Amino acid sequence: MGSQNGQIDEQPVHKVWVDIFDLAIYPVTRKEYKHFINETGRTNPREWDNPAFAVPDQPVVGVSWNDAIIYCLWHSSFGDTVRLPTEAEWERAARGGQNNQNYPWGNEIPKWIPENGIGPLEAPWSVALGKPNNFGLYGIAANVHEWCADWHSKDYYSQSPERNPTGPTVGIRRVSRGGAWRHAKTITRNAARSKLDPTFRYTDYGFRLARVHK
Repeated sequence: MGSQNGQIDEQPVHKVWVDIFDLAIYPVTRKEYKHFINETGRTNPREWDNPAFAVPDQPVVGVSWNDAIIYCLWHSSFGDTVRLPTEAEWERAARGGQNNQNYPWGNEIPKWIPENGIGPLEAPWSVALGKPNNFGLYGIAANVHEWCADWHSKDYYSQSPERNPTGPTVGIRRVSRGGAWRHAKTITRNAARSKLDPTFRYTDYGFRLARVHK
């Protein structure tokens, strides 16, 4: 986990074990989140009525970390207990079992990424666009930043436990992973970290569900 060639908070590179888990093939979509809003009366995400973000199979955007947690609780009430992935789980999944690759699909930006990964774009693309990585996941590390469960700390890797790390016990910003459509590069390296206040709603932030393997 981590990289010697990235930002200081990606160091040191260290070995991590995560127990088996399931991760959603796609991020939560606009269509799925609309159903959640209709059922619960939850406040609409930021710029919900913007036509650029209204395509049903786009990843939902404009959701805070807190919104994502409430969605997980709501979804879990139907018997399928879900949560946000930990940062370690996310990186394990993005790497697809290939620990020496920069991106989920190899060391080069794949040709199916819109505009060869150069942004900003006008909006996020469909969650089903392109090819999956070796674990069958679509769009991971690209398109939208994905919220993770952990608090962020720039020096956490120097003290992280080897088994199932869950991040610091307290913090100010929550970890997110992956590139985003409105940045100069719409895809990031597997090891790249980002973070944001858990109450903020940005239109390049979404999330993907995890659960204990059944």
